[in-house]
Amino acid sequence: MHALRPLLRKSLFNLFAAAFACAALLAPRAASAEALLLIEADSGKVLQADNATIPWYPASVTKIMTAYVTLKAVKDGRLTLDTLLTVSPTAASQSPSKMGFRPGTQLTVDNALKMMMVKSANDMAVVLAEGVGGSIDGFSAMMNDTAQRLGMTQTSYVNPNGLPADGQITSARDLGILARSFLRDLPEYEYFVHIPAIRFGKRTTGNFNKLIGRYPGADGFKTGFICASGYNLVASATRNGRRLIAVVLGANSGTARAVKAAQLLERGFSQDGLTWLRPSLGTVDKLVPVDASPPNLRDEMCGGHRKRPASDDDDALIAANGGTSGSASATGGEAQVTFFTAGLQPPLMKASELMASAPAATEPVLVYTGPTRTGTALIAAVAADADQQATPKPRGKKSRVAKKPDATDKPADKPKDTKTAAAKPADAKKDAKSDGKTAAKPAGIKHAAAKPDAAAKPAASGDQAVKPAKPKAATKPPAKPANNS
Repeated sequence: MHALRPLLRKSLFNLFAAAFACAALLAPRAASAEALLLIEADSGKVLQADNATIPWYPASVTKIMTAYVTLKAVKDGRLTLDTLLTVSPTAASQSPSKMGFRPGTQLTVDNALKMMMVKSANDMAVVLAEGVGGSIDGFSAMMNDTAQRLGMTQTSYVNPNGLPADGQITSARDLGILARSFLRDLPEYEYFVHIPAIRFGKRTTGNFNKLIGRYPGADGFKTGFICASGYNLVASATRNGRRLIAVVLGANSGTARAVKAAQLLERGFSQDGLTWLRPSLGTVDKLVPVDASPPNLRDEMCGGHRKRPASDDDDALIAANGGTSGSASATGGEAQVTFFTAGLQPPLMKASELMASAPAATEPVLVYTGPTRTGTALIAAVAADADQQATPKPRGKKSRVAKKPDATDKPADKPKDTKTAAAKPADAKKDAKSDGKTAAKPAGIKHAAAKPDAAAKPAASGDQAVKPAKPKAATKPPAKPANNS
């Protein structure tokens, strides 16, 4: 009998080890560089929470609060959706993503909100902040007061757009509280969080939230990305009258965050029948905050291993850092977990394939500068914005070509110009060619202006309208004036 004891102990140890390994394989991966939360919108009941109370850099999901504070001011009668706001030099100087309007441009609260929520325009967030709060600091104080009132105890704001700042902090828990509050307090304005696409002039921009138009029932909210935070997403969807909110922080690509959110939502919708099997996690406001510093994912998200610069509008595949097997937690691994946790039934869809598909065809919402217009006046305003997009064309790749004439064009009216023309005919041809391209290609794309801003080479202050104006005015006076809207 005594001789059998060591053998029995060894067998029990092996049995427990195998059980532990099996459980580890089946459990959702809760990496320190990722936070996940799934809640019911109406009740606030928590259906899943992984690292949900760890502080995090919010990036552009900050704009949910910017929209909340702005629309609350509209609802309280302090301004209207038709109120005209002016783009200040501070707003124009914001880093991309942005609309790129030059200082002095005016537009309505309504159009600024649409541009901010769909294109994630950082300049429009500042336009709204200055229009509602008088300044970035004044509006940030309003944001912080609102956060405290809503119970977002882990959140602080220093700007309205989520651009990198040490004091800009939140958590998945607090973002869940904010999303619930938006739906509860501003139901008449929830349209702003699920616009599929906008059209400004000749340019159409789709919502960075890939669930909109792809995942059945998707109806919100907002994406975000900075190197320190990774790819963030607050998403909501409604099925059979039941609305869920998913929060994903720290995903490794724009597609990955959408896939993870879709899987969270699908798991929540499919577990109705067996909720009694799971221990209650309480409500989102009862989750206990963790006292820690936010993780900084800069090296992981923006290190040299990236084939191209990361951005919020990232179309990288889930397996951005390797083969498809590198994303087991976002694809196959998650699917196995769903099989065992969602009522012993396989997932209803492959979220990765769904996010890779084209969104449902919809008519983009028209946005424009100037006061509110309808009918033929609206058509004229859209046409005017399209015409003004003709001049910014050189601001992408061509901005580098246009920059050289900037240096040589200043003395162009002086005798030195003849010497330059004689000595360097190739340069003169290049200048003429550059101007020819500028005038010949009217379809200006303001996204191109964003790239030089991000690189901080030409002008970090968003005067993309001013730079191209010089070569046009100096070298081809008859061409259209550089009127960037």
